[in-house]
Amino acid sequence: MRKGAEARRSGFSSAGKIKRERQRERVGERERRREREREELLRGGGLYTVSDTRQEERGTRREKTLLWDPTCRRAAAAFQRQSAETRTMASYSPAATQDESNGAKPRSPDESMQLKKEISLLNGVCLIVGNMIGSGIFVSPKGVLIHSASYGLSLVVWTVGGIFSVFGALCYAELGTTITKSGASYAYILEAFGGFMAFIRLWTSLLIIEPTSQAIIAITFSNYMVQPIFPTCIAPYSANRLLAAACICLLTFVNCAYVKWGTRVQDFFTYAKVLALIAVIITGLVKIGQGRTQHFEGMFEGSSQDPGHIALALYSALFSYSGWDTLNFVTEEIKNPERNLPLAIAISMPIVTVIYILTNVAYYAILPMNAILDSDAVAVTFADQVFGVMNWTIPLAVALSCFGGLNASILASSRLFFVGSREGHLPDSLSMIHIHRYTPVPALLFNGIMALIYLCVEDVFRLINYYSFSYWFFVGLSILGQLYLRWKQPDRKRPLKLSLFFPIVFCVLSVFLVVVPLYSDTINSLIGIGIALSGVPVYFLCCYTPANRRPLRLRILIAKCGLLIQKMCFSVVTEMDKTE
Repeated sequence: MRKGAEARRSGFSSAGKIKRERQRERVGERERRREREREELLRGGGLYTVSDTRQEERGTRREKTLLWDPTCRRAAAAFQRQSAETRTMASYSPAATQDESNGAKPRSPDESMQLKKEISLLNGVCLIVGNMIGSGIFVSPKGVLIHSASYGLSLVVWTVGGIFSVFGALCYAELGTTITKSGASYAYILEAFGGFMAFIRLWTSLLIIEPTSQAIIAITFSNYMVQPIFPTCIAPYSANRLLAAACICLLTFVNCAYVKWGTRVQDFFTYAKVLALIAVIITGLVKIGQGRTQHFEGMFEGSSQDPGHIALALYSALFSYSGWDTLNFVTEEIKNPERNLPLAIAISMPIVTVIYILTNVAYYAILPMNAILDSDAVAVTFADQVFGVMNWTIPLAVALSCFGGLNASILASSRLFFVGSREGHLPDSLSMIHIHRYTPVPALLFNGIMALIYLCVEDVFRLINYYSFSYWFFVGLSILGQLYLRWKQPDRKRPLKLSLFFPIVFCVLSVFLVVVPLYSDTINSLIGIGIALSGVPVYFLCCYTPANRRPLRLRILIAKCGLLIQKMCFSVVTEMDKTE
C-alpha cells in the first residue's frame, strides 16, 4: 500500500510539473509574441495599406495588412533591395468598392500608390506666374525706387533683376529635368551634397520660410477683404486673424480634396491678378499716349551713385521676382516634365518681367515720386486717381492676388514636407497619400497647422526678416550643386543642358544676395543663421542616430501617432522612388 501511495504521489507530482512547464512555455510564448509585435511596430510605425475585398452583399471581411516600413528611409531602401515583397509595400489593389460601383473609375490591379501626374503645361505656367506675382507689385513696389532714387535707374534695376531671375529659372529647368524629384532646392542639395545640408534646408523652411510667408499672405488678404467693412477705422485684430485662418483652412481643404481643384483655383486667380495688372498697364500707357510724360523728363536725374544703395535696389527687385522655383516643388506631378517644366519656365519668366516693368511705368506716369514713397498701397493710390468709382477693383485684385499666391505656396510647401518625409528627414506619416484622391493629406494638414500657429504670433511680419539670408543661400547652393554634378557625373542623362555660363553667373549673383542682407540687416541675418544652425542637433538626434538607439518610449509614441494619423487621413505610405 505504501508503494502504491508513493507511486500515485509521484504521478501527481510529474503531472503538476508538466502542467507548470507548459504554463511557463505559454507565458514565454506570449512574451516573445508581444516583443515581436513591439519590434515590428517600431520598425514600421504600424503603417499599412487597406485591401478591401468586401462584396456589396455577400462580401468577406475587410482585411488590413500591416506593412512594415522602416522609420529610417535608408533602411527602407535596403528592405526593398532584399525582397520583392517589400517593394510592393504601398501598392493598393482593391476590388470594386462602393465609390467605384457608383461610377468612379476602377483602379488597375497593378496601380501603385504614388502622386499622379495631373499638372499640365498651362497649370505649370499659372503656378509660376501666380506665385511670383504676389501682393508686392500692388502694395509696395517702392523698395527699388527708395534705393535707386530715380525713375530711370529703378526701371534699369527692374530689367536687370528680371534677366538674373531668368538665369536662375533656366538653371532650375536643367536641375528639374535631370533630378526628376519634387522638392526643388531640397531635392537638388540632397542629390549633390547629401542629407545633412538638405535637412538644414528643410529645417529652415519648416521653422521660418514657409509658415511665415503663408501667414503674412493670409493676413494681407484679410486686410484688403475687411477694409471695406471698416472704412473709417482699423479693423479688429481678431476679425483680421480669423479671416486669415479661414483662408488657410479653405485652401488646405481644396488641396486635400483633389490636385485638380488646387490647380483650377490657381488658374482662376492667376488670370484675375494678371487682368488687373493689364488694366493698370493699359491705363498708364493711355495716359502716356495723351501726353502725360512730365515724370519721365530727366528720369535719371538724382540717381543714386552709392554702390551699396544700388545693390540694395537690385536685391529688392530680385526678391520681388522670387517664386520662379515653384514648379520644381511638384516635378513628380507634372505631365511630361522633360518638356513641360522648361517650357513653363520659358513662358512664365518673360510674362512676369514684362508685367513688372510696364506696371512700374504706369505707376510712374501717374504718380509723382513722393506720392509713391509715402503710399502704403501704391496700386490703391493709383486707382483713386484714375479709376474713379471703379477704384474698389484694385483692393479686390490685391485680395485675389494674395489668395492665389497662398494657394501656390500651400501646394508647393506641402510637397517639400512630403519629400522630406519620404527621404527620412521627417516622420513617415507625412509621406502618405489618400488612397482614393492621391493627395498628400497629412503633409497638407501639417503645413496648414504650422501656418495657423504662426498666425497667432502678433508681430509675424518681423519674422520674415530672418530668412532672407537662408533663402538665397540655399538657392545658390542648389545651383552650385548643378556645377558639382556636371563635374562629378558628366555622363548623366540631361534632357536640357545649359552652357556653364548661366550657373556660374548665378552662383556669383547668389554670393551677392547672401552678402547684402549681412551688410544691410546684420542682426536679423545672424538670427536667421542661428535658426538654421538649430537644426544641427535635431539632425544628429533624429536622422543620423540609428532608429534602434533612439529612446524606446519615443519610438513607440511616434509609431502609434503614425498609425493614428494614417487611420484618420485614410492614407497609405507611398512607394519609394524606383530609381533609388
